[in-house]
Amino acid sequence: MPTALLSVYDKTGIVELAAGLHAAGWRIVSSGGTARAISDAGVPAIDLADLTGLPAILDHRVVTLHPKVHGGLLADPTNPTHQDDMAAHGIEAIDLVAVNLYPFSSNPSIDLIDIGGPAMVRAAAKNHAHVAVLVDPAQYATVLAEVQADGAVSAATRRSLARDAFAVIAAYDAQIATWFDE
Repeated sequence: MPTALLSVYDKTGIVELAAGLHAAGWRIVSSGGTARAISDAGVPAIDLADLTGLPAILDHRVVTLHPKVHGGLLADPTNPTHQDDMAAHGIEAIDLVAVNLYPFSSNPSIDLIDIGGPAMVRAAAKNHAHVAVLVDPAQYATVLAEVQADGAVSAATRRSLARDAFAVIAAYDAQIATWFDE
């Protein structure tokens, strides 16, 4: 069963994405406010803490920074060594991640520097051969249409999404660097 990890600041369209993926046979993993929004809409979601075995800690600064998350995003499920490592450590592949970042530019401060979000985005984008990374609610409909039609996200779409993901991370980091310069 394919797995989607949904962890977004901007909840626009996330319930519809989760519902569509669930209807297509995908397992949904989520945490915090995203999990509440999805569950409140009646879409089953596995809490990220149940996947990792750890709750959010340090005032929610550490939630997704875990080998079961990053291993699931970075694993090549066709590589026997990766398969062995995943089996040995209880890591399951993550096929899609939807992440949008804390809105740093809305109120620049240390508390709005997102760490886990960019780390997941970078990991998924690096492994775009196996993982679709969505960083903008405007991408949800296209990806969901592919999943509903073909059961998966095409290689061309995953590559395009990865390119967009790295552009978002670069712009985000530039905002933070500019804030430090001021």
